[in-house]
Amino acid sequence: MVKNNKDGPKLPKQQLAILAIARFAEPLAATSIYPYLPEMIKSFGVPKNEVAKWAGFTGSIFSVAQSMAAVPWGRASDRFGRKPIILIGLTSTMICFMLWGLSTSLTMAITVRFIMGAGNGNVGILRTMVAEMVPEKELQPKAFSLMPLVWSIGSVFGPAFGGFFAQPAKQYPSLFGNIDFFKKYPFALPNIVAGVIFFISLMTGLLFLRETLENRRGHRDWGLVLGEKLTRPFKRRGPHHHHHRNNRRHSFVDDGASAPLLAPSSLPTSIASVETDSPTLREIFTPQTIINLTSYTFLALHSVAFDQVLPVFLNYPLLSPHDRNPSNTHLPFKFTGGFGLGSDKIGTIYTVYGIACGVVQFFLFPWFCARFGVLRCFRAATLLFPIVYLLTPYTALIQDTHTRYAVFLALILIKGVAVIIGFPCTTILLTNSASSLRILGTLNGVATTFSGLGRAIGPAVAGAIFTWGVTGRNYIIAPWWFLSLVAAVGAVPSWWIVEGEGPTRSLETDSEDESGEEEEEVEEGVEVVSEGSTLVSNSQGSRADSAMDGGYGTMKKDVQEAR
Repeated sequence: MVKNNKDGPKLPKQQLAILAIARFAEPLAATSIYPYLPEMIKSFGVPKNEVAKWAGFTGSIFSVAQSMAAVPWGRASDRFGRKPIILIGLTSTMICFMLWGLSTSLTMAITVRFIMGAGNGNVGILRTMVAEMVPEKELQPKAFSLMPLVWSIGSVFGPAFGGFFAQPAKQYPSLFGNIDFFKKYPFALPNIVAGVIFFISLMTGLLFLRETLENRRGHRDWGLVLGEKLTRPFKRRGPHHHHHRNNRRHSFVDDGASAPLLAPSSLPTSIASVETDSPTLREIFTPQTIINLTSYTFLALHSVAFDQVLPVFLNYPLLSPHDRNPSNTHLPFKFTGGFGLGSDKIGTIYTVYGIACGVVQFFLFPWFCARFGVLRCFRAATLLFPIVYLLTPYTALIQDTHTRYAVFLALILIKGVAVIIGFPCTTILLTNSASSLRILGTLNGVATTFSGLGRAIGPAVAGAIFTWGVTGRNYIIAPWWFLSLVAAVGAVPSWWIVEGEGPTRSLETDSEDESGEEEEEVEEGVEVVSEGSTLVSNSQGSRADSAMDGGYGTMKKDVQEAR
């Protein structure tokens, strides 16, 4: 059996790519509503000054439902596996987005958003899958930046086609002007396009995504079987096919993984119980996980609230210098006015923003983390948010159009950099604060719940404050200064965070005492080891010595002794 440690552990690029494809539809569909949401709310008969409040509430109800369902979905993934829960979430969200595009009243839109949030717990589960695929700390900055990178890429296309395809009968009368369906449902087309992309993500996950929950890896996956049959004619098998299989990474096996060495029933009870026992509250809520959860909640609260209020601000009418007078303007605090943009131009702004964020995510984020460390990067990011929020409303006072857009884009790009650094870093810090890999599903479910509460409170309160500020008071700075205050308070817990060693290393000590007793039992179950089998990573320690790697890998010390 060959073990190659010369190049060190490597990312499971193939499975991460499949995970990214399965994830792609969600940010794309979620951000596609930003450009047309204010106009959609108006189409329900909501007055102009009430749009911000109801747009915020529409976003909040989604987050409330998601936070309520996050822990149950996380526990379900710990019990039934990550993959089936992800596929259920994709299916539910695909259906709900189609219904969202057919909404004809505010009540229907809010109801659909609630069901959409409750039916998808994928945010935390996807982070758990990445953590299970990549336990090595040196690889985590790149691995954990993948989902935010996918979000950034989705953010490029989502607002673009959201603004481009919304109200097609109005924007493109020569193509869609005579189609009654698009006259009756002016916001259906972008959601139909999103539905197609959801279907592609769903099929990719069904056919090619592998289970990462250890005690479910040995179960037969009919989706993978079908995917193997469909792709078999396109695979080239050279004479050295089996020889090259030994050069893959050690900690997670990709689609060339061998069959399990032991049947699930032959796994020692003491080992199986480690994987199936429900984690206790004391295991989940340690001092460091509480601090990390607090930081993550504040970050989600003000960041998502900014994203929800921003298109309302951009859609709000622009106030010319001739319309300003002492009754509506008294600088530096009392003034009103937005950018007066439609959904198409708002979509263009979000597209430029998304492209820039994608470049930063892909090229700069891993370098920043490697150069300065995850914790320092996160602390720096938390300090940028209050400044950006404080200055954003003043861009509406700049009279020159080009200068106004240049300053505005500079501010939101700084905010984008802070988000790109902040979210992956807090995810890494939270993961490394966990005491064991087996609690990650539940811990990330709890994180989704707490962040969901933040995403619920933030847009609702910021939207209500926006409405309060512009309704006869002319204080459009109100929601932005509120978010600046929240971001400043949220920056404080980051200075109490201590970067942990990660759940992988804690597992070594957890299983050390048991490995000696279980070693002989496992040896008896091993008879033949194929040359194509893959060693588990050294970072998994004595846990890999006493148990198989979920049916995908082989055992290290035990197998060598058995042979």
